[in-house]
Amino acid sequence: MRSKGIQILAVALLMAGSAAAQDYPSRPIRMIVPSTPGGSVDMLARSIGPRLSERWGQQVVIDNRSGAGGVIAAELTAKAPPDGYTLIMATIASMATNVSLARNLPYDPVRDFAPVTLVASQQLVLLANSGFAAKSVRELIQLAKAKPGQFAYASAGNGSGGHLSAELLKLLAGIDLLHVPYKGSAPALVDVISGQVPLTMISVITGLPQVKSGRLRALAVSGALRSPAMPDVPTMIEAGVRGYESNTWYGVLAPKATPRPIVMKLNGEIVAIIRLPELKDRLLAEGAEPIGNTPEQFGEFIKSEIAKWGKVIRVAGIKAE
Repeated sequence: MRSKGIQILAVALLMAGSAAAQDYPSRPIRMIVPSTPGGSVDMLARSIGPRLSERWGQQVVIDNRSGAGGVIAAELTAKAPPDGYTLIMATIASMATNVSLARNLPYDPVRDFAPVTLVASQQLVLLANSGFAAKSVRELIQLAKAKPGQFAYASAGNGSGGHLSAELLKLLAGIDLLHVPYKGSAPALVDVISGQVPLTMISVITGLPQVKSGRLRALAVSGALRSPAMPDVPTMIEAGVRGYESNTWYGVLAPKATPRPIVMKLNGEIVAIIRLPELKDRLLAEGAEPIGNTPEQFGEFIKSEIAKWGKVIRVAGIKAE
């Protein structure tokens, strides 16, 4: 009898969720963005939000909540009503690396969210000052092994994408590089261009102008495949670093108990938008790969990223600032 009662309840909940999805959305949707206006994740949200509004006839309001490496935005989303009217355009920081970096994280990326879809991933590029002795990753590894700890790399700060990506290189290549953290990618770039620090890892879109101008030399990109924005630059794997893959990424999630039919309705619309030729072409030109997958695939991806970067953070002894 108890089993039959549970089955009846499950059917009732499913029917209620389906009915809610048919009427959804009936009012404006809030999409929380864990950054200030103008950044990569904000631009992506502002590309998708208006297109959702056009399709559904309901406004999608972009709510910028920067700070604490995405913790503020993620906590707001996790605690919002699970009705599909609050979403987050999350980053690798808010859904993966914070698990190992942040103390007393006020949310659990796996337990507290309903994944909708992985929207896009963006490669990083290993850049060297134009006068640096190493002209390739292989030469860099040879130099670093000959003089452990004597070559430095700049990053946008402790726990940033560039920091973690460089630490993954150190781990897989068996080399020792000195980390020099900055308060943002701009001052880090200035010192690499001037030769104060020889190396850095930053997003392809940020590094591309410096490579085109000849100020910096691209040694390798971080993805499994070459970047369309830098087709002549090898991947780390091609450069001899086995198993290397490091991308920053962005994805849409809702609070955990959001009804499945609403999650699937969001998934279908957002994936269709990601695949629009004009948006796809723009992302590729900026060094980002449009993805669009199922909620289940995105959920498994988040788990794998938590495990992967947790290992790097532990081995490198990285602490949040």
